[in-house]
Amino acid sequence: MPTVAFIVNPVRVRDSPRAVRICESIAKERGFDPLVLETGVRGAGREQAREALAAGAGLVVAVGGDGTVRACAEALAGTAVPLGIVPRGTANLAARALHLPSRLDEAVTVALDGRDRRVDLGAAAGVGFLGMAGMGLDAEVVAATPPRVRRRLGWVGYAAYGVTRLAGRSAGFRVRLDGRREISRRARAVVVGNAGLLPGGFLLLPRARLDDGVLDIGILAPAGALDWARVGARVILRGRRGDGPLERHRARRVEITADRDLPREVDGDLLAPGHELSVSVREGALLVRVR
Repeated sequence: MPTVAFIVNPVRVRDSPRAVRICESIAKERGFDPLVLETGVRGAGREQAREALAAGAGLVVAVGGDGTVRACAEALAGTAVPLGIVPRGTANLAARALHLPSRLDEAVTVALDGRDRRVDLGAAAGVGFLGMAGMGLDAEVVAATPPRVRRRLGWVGYAAYGVTRLAGRSAGFRVRLDGRREISRRARAVVVGNAGLLPGGFLLLPRARLDDGVLDIGILAPAGALDWARVGARVILRGRRGDGPLERHRARRVEITADRDLPREVDGDLLAPGHELSVSVREGALLVRVR
């Protein structure tokens, strides 16, 4: 009987015992031997995923938010063991990008019965990610939004706290693409996406694909309220223009340098503030289970 390991984040999963029972029940119905490992003091999922591999699991399923997915993906990258995703976080950007269902039972079924798809894994400051890494305003909003607001309001909470920070001070950025081309801008943020979605399903980087071997870069440089309105319209309407207050570029390796220390984040998890962020892509490094 094949073993499936469910890596469960009890902080993110509402009524965690009930969710675990559902995961175990569906797994047993489909002929799997379920192994349940909870995240906690030993990390957000990476150590648990490694424990699952050591136990012989042929499938690992992350039950939690983007942080849990990211941690499991780091452990599984480069292996032949696929990652299933049961989205239970605030933004669930990886699940959205992969068009996975949000209902618990449906997501578990896809994780167990779906097909395998090979995707890229980004790496920022040595941390793997499926969605997006950034420096500046995006990380500032993550840091400012209290956990209780994220849990209760989801992406609306991020948006509410983000609006209060739109008028903040820009920074000087130098962005080097693939070790050659260098761009200098005063901007509020530079984001690098393996996937292009923002919380709420808004599309910041419309050309981003999880399996194209390339990273998409957004330089957010609005000069005032009118520029913010242009950025909002472009994101909401999914416009593909890459100039003005929202520049878009593509590269396999990105080196970002700011003129002062700024907040930094990877898939919604904060890194220590700094004035540099190096991002690269590991093409086809991860197997994920999709419909």
